Formats: sequence, C-alpha cells, structure tokens
Amino acid sequence: MNMTNTNIKAKFARPYYVSVGNEKAVFKAAYKQGLSILLKGPTGCGKTRFVEAMAHELGRPLITVACHDDLTTADLVGRYLLKDGETEWVDGPLTRAVREGAICYLDEVVEARKDTTVVLHPLSDYRRQLPLERLGITLDAAPGFCLVVSYNPGYQSVLKDLKDSTRQRMVAIDFDYPAAEVEEKIVAQEAHISAQQAAKLVQLGQAIRRLETGGLREVASTRVLIAAGQLVAEGLTLCDAAQAAIAGPLTDDRQVSHGLKKLIGIYLDG
Repeated sequence: MNMTNTNIKAKFARPYYVSVGNEKAVFKAAYKQGLSILLKGPTGCGKTRFVEAMAHELGRPLITVACHDDLTTADLVGRYLLKDGETEWVDGPLTRAVREGAICYLDEVVEARKDTTVVLHPLSDYRRQLPLERLGITLDAAPGFCLVVSYNPGYQSVLKDLKDSTRQRMVAIDFDYPAAEVEEKIVAQEAHISAQQAAKLVQLGQAIRRLETGGLREVASTRVLIAAGQLVAEGLTLCDAAQAAIAGPLTDDRQVSHGLKKLIGIYLDG
C-alpha cells in the first residue's frame, strides 16, 4: 500500500504545453540557481502540465505528491515499516527526490497540515537539506533536485494558507487561463477534435467565466473543456458533452445548473 498519493514520471513522451508568458524562463532560472518554486493559479489552468513539461525539458524525473489534510511529515520523508518480522526504513517521496536529484512537486500544498510543510523550510532555502530525525541524519539535496509547490488562491482562507515563512523561500509564478486562441489550440490538441469544435467549447468556457453567480465555486477550467472535447471525440454531441463534463461537475444547484444548460444551448446547439 502506498503511504501517500504519489506519481513518479521519468523521460516519457513530451507533455504538450503552450507557453503563455515568461513562466518557462522563470522556472529554468530558478532551477539553475537551486531555488524553490511556487505556482499559483485557478484549478485546471495547467500548473501540473507545466511542471511535467519542465521536468521533460530539463531531463529530470518528476515525483508528484497530491497533498491532503491527512498528509503527515512521515508520509513525505519516510517511516519504519514492518517487513518479514523486521523493521526497515522506507523513504517517502520527498526523501527519494532529494536522494535522486528529482523534481518534487507538491500539488495543492495548502491542503497539507502546517506542521507538515515546516519540513520544507531547510530544503527551500540556501541550505537545501532534509533532516531525517528518525535516522539521525541530514541529507544534502543531490544535484538536479528542485522543490515545486502549487495551490489555488481561490480556495484561500485564514485556516488554509501558506505560511509567510514558507512563501518567502520560493520564487512565485502566477498562472491564469490562457487567451482564447491559445486555449482553442490546447483543447483541440489534447482532445483530438477539430479547431471549430474546440473554438465553440472555449467560447462557452469564457461565457461561464464571465458569469456573476454565487452558485459556482469555480468557473469552467481548461481541464473541463478538454474533458468535454474528449467526449466529443467519442461521438457525443457538443451539448451532451458540455452538460456531462462542464455543467455537471461545476454545480449541484438546480437553478444554476438550469442557467448553464441554457448557456450551453446558446453557444453549442447547432
């Protein structure tokens, strides 16, 4: 059983990512200087895909951790486990990344407990070290190691926020949804649909983002537009695909859902 939800990626096919600003230049500069990186942006705007693309460009393995409120320090650094009647130390994903010189990506880091994220401090400043108290040792980060964290500012509250002492150890890169012409290319490429179909889905997405309603916690992300496109690629109509992949996941409010259905009809019907 995995100690936490992790994903390890090495040198596979190049992830598709379209640069919309200077984010690649900032990432590479921070990486070369051994600086930690903070990605901020709304859900589904491409933060994770960006990290995958940069890991590929830099030729580094990527270890991803999906953070949650039950994530402990031991989940990140490792713990003793019982095996064949004996206890043995098993590295956590953060420790593996430090030893191997991998990029460690903590997705939605604010979801983790604050006492857990404190372990990042000696790694994210000039020391680049990871203390393993249970082993009585301190690891120096191997060449190539890079710590990357992300979160969605839209979910921030007093209870879920990144400590200032953590923020100021990192270089920040802000993300947002791409311009329409760029997003159309992304949706068409990722979903394998026509440019015309992608354009209609993006127009719908932008219309939803302009809505002012308390019934939507989040607007239509690039991710849900791609999901709708994937359903279209399997033969669903644009309207049916948008209802299932966009309107359905965005809200359970019947009145808001009805409004989204009307919007889908306006932008996609026919």
